[in-house]
Amino acid sequence: MAEASSEPNAALNVVTPSEEKIDTLLTADQLSNFGLKSPGGAGKHYVLDTNVLLHEPGCLNRFQDNHLCIPADVLSELDRFKTEQTERGANARRVHRKLTEIFGTDQMVTAGVPTDGGGTIRLVIYDPNLCEKSSRELRRFHRIFPDRERVDHRILACTLLLQEYVDPPVVLVTKDLNMQLKARAVGITCEDYLNDKVTPQDSAKKEMARLSLDASELQRFASSGEIELEEKRISELHVNQYVLLEAGEKQTIPARLDREGKLVRLVVPEVLRIPDGNHLKPLNLGQKCFIDALLNPDISLVTCFGQAGTGKTLVAMAAGLSGVFSRDFNGLTVSRPVVAMGDQMGFLPGSLEEKMRPWLQPIYDALELLMSPQNSQGPKRKRNKVEGENSHQKPYDDLVNQGVIEVEALAYIRGRSIPNRFFILDEAQQLTPQEAKTVVTRMSKGSKLVLVGDPAQIDHPYVDSRSNGLVYTRQRMRGQSFAAHVTLSRGERSDLAEAGARLM
Repeated sequence: MAEASSEPNAALNVVTPSEEKIDTLLTADQLSNFGLKSPGGAGKHYVLDTNVLLHEPGCLNRFQDNHLCIPADVLSELDRFKTEQTERGANARRVHRKLTEIFGTDQMVTAGVPTDGGGTIRLVIYDPNLCEKSSRELRRFHRIFPDRERVDHRILACTLLLQEYVDPPVVLVTKDLNMQLKARAVGITCEDYLNDKVTPQDSAKKEMARLSLDASELQRFASSGEIELEEKRISELHVNQYVLLEAGEKQTIPARLDREGKLVRLVVPEVLRIPDGNHLKPLNLGQKCFIDALLNPDISLVTCFGQAGTGKTLVAMAAGLSGVFSRDFNGLTVSRPVVAMGDQMGFLPGSLEEKMRPWLQPIYDALELLMSPQNSQGPKRKRNKVEGENSHQKPYDDLVNQGVIEVEALAYIRGRSIPNRFFILDEAQQLTPQEAKTVVTRMSKGSKLVLVGDPAQIDHPYVDSRSNGLVYTRQRMRGQSFAAHVTLSRGERSDLAEAGARLM
């Protein structure tokens, strides 16, 4: 990479560089027309890849006083997605509208437009027939990656060209791991987009926080159900965080930090009662904390991490049904993202309900388990003719037909306003942060939103264990008086399922 001159306009002067490095320097007009003229200032030059814009269109406002450079080839790639009736298509259209708003109608898009954070944003054009002559680095790049029509290669070449003509540093921002490897191979500084990622320690933390008390304090808490401690002792806790109070190894009591700064006892019934169905009893401490959050009327958002078999979906649905039957909510809505694991089976035949049935079958299974009559597991008895005719009827069908229970795809939630519902979003780790935001903003007064999932089980190609919608929502809402989080770590499905989740 050519060394930056101490003179601010040195790149525009007619200089005869070393024949070994550059054959023909671009003119001042070409620098301006191609977006290669540095706007000045101390900020870095960030080159955005297409996948970053598709992942979060709002990223254009998150680079503060730095200079954003968008290769023209990125616009062409966005154009491929803008007609899709998907979240990706919607994001592509949002980016186009945002860029049109930024540049206006009279602005030269390659000149650089000031942003609210004090930086600039501009388009950068790479013409291989002209630009390659000015850079030995570009000629070397095309010997390594000869396919000049590939968009990834054109974006990398554009970044190399910027390195030649603007003051360093120049950084390529992409979520494509293969592109990151190619960039580093040719000497380009490369970073992932980290604004929506949580720290590894935060996303992987499974153990409940512990707080040491002396024996008299623990006794006072046990007798009164609450205790107020000095602020410095609870400074690392946040509102609605669950903590294990301990005085010695054997004396422990779970508690929750309420919005007034007091540690309070959990309010958990012995069983969650489902009329004419199977009652559910919490089997471990994590499930008790989860039920406490689900039944607390002051908490309207609950996020839950848990590996397979920990009971996160079943417990959430039992609490939702309990709330509906006790008339705390008008109904129960359960949904999940449509993201396949492994090979797909193609288009499914039938009506919308029939198409969605395979995706939503785990939810129907949980409903049937909870709402089946308690004696359904006993010895079979002979059915009369009327019972035989209605044998295909599921125990939840009447409530589904009345709209009390909704089991639906997430794809049609945009634009809705959902009041007084207990809304469970299963497999929430498959969401992008933007999709999670869409769901959260649909909740009206009186509704409770429960997001459950396992950040370690992700099939979505554009998110990972640190950037999916579940952990993003937990991170952004942490500390809010209406939000609580629980991590379930103990499997209850079977010894086999517990060993598989832990060892495989």
